[in-house]
Amino acid sequence: MILLRLLLPALVATLALPAFAQNLPEKFKENRTAWEENLAKGVSAPVRKATEAVLTQDGPLVNPSDYNAMHALVAMTSLAARACVLEGAWEDAVAHLQKATQIATDNTAAADVTFGKIGQQHQDNLRTWRAEVEKLAQRLKDLETQSGLTSDQIKTRTQIQAQLDEYRNAITQSERSLAEIAGLMNQLKKEQEAYGASLAEWMGFLAKEKADLARKGGKEAYVAEKLEQVRADDAKPLPERLAYARRLLVLAPANPDCNRLVNSLLGKEEEPPAPPRKKRGTKG
Repeated sequence: MILLRLLLPALVATLALPAFAQNLPEKFKENRTAWEENLAKGVSAPVRKATEAVLTQDGPLVNPSDYNAMHALVAMTSLAARACVLEGAWEDAVAHLQKATQIATDNTAAADVTFGKIGQQHQDNLRTWRAEVEKLAQRLKDLETQSGLTSDQIKTRTQIQAQLDEYRNAITQSERSLAEIAGLMNQLKKEQEAYGASLAEWMGFLAKEKADLARKGGKEAYVAEKLEQVRADDAKPLPERLAYARRLLVLAPANPDCNRLVNSLLGKEEEPPAPPRKKRGTKG
């Protein structure tokens, strides 16, 4: 059995952004822990309802150049997909995953353009500053080889040392910025690849399910076989077993065994059958 493999990496750094674009990231940050806890318990309906509502309301307002908001949008979409998996609505989960993959791809492309320009500026500055450091270092070396420096030469040496410090600090800052840009781009590319791989896996999985349904000759036989597998796989994590049980309930909503299995996994006691109604006696 397969569950949706979705990654939720830490929120990445971003540029200064308009206030309206912050709604979705803030809502994601405020509610993420509670949503994750619900999904771990198999409680999917409120998570799906909440995440899809935020995506509908705030998703269109996200600025494509806001890497933090775009990342939160991907993470929110992935939570909606995971909730759909637990609901047994796997086609809806794939639809959300397709959106998450496209958003992650767009985010990577936008960041590559923006940070490509910034990175090039840093590289140009580094070449200039390193050349200046080399010249100043040589001048300082020439001064220090002389004996009995005049007051003007001592003043010049002090100025050169100060300039060297400034250039070296600037070089350190640019090198740190380039490292941060490389780290960010690596995160974004990994996220894009992860969602793309998960999407391909799920599309293949649904295609296999369709083929298995045809091979079994219908939903009834397929569901009966899978029910036994889910019952037997008691070592599997609860969310995984519950997602499969609910999927079978979606495929065969009239099958009472599916509903009993779902309730059993949720720890719900089966209601006893209602007692037969007594017939009223007839008057003589």
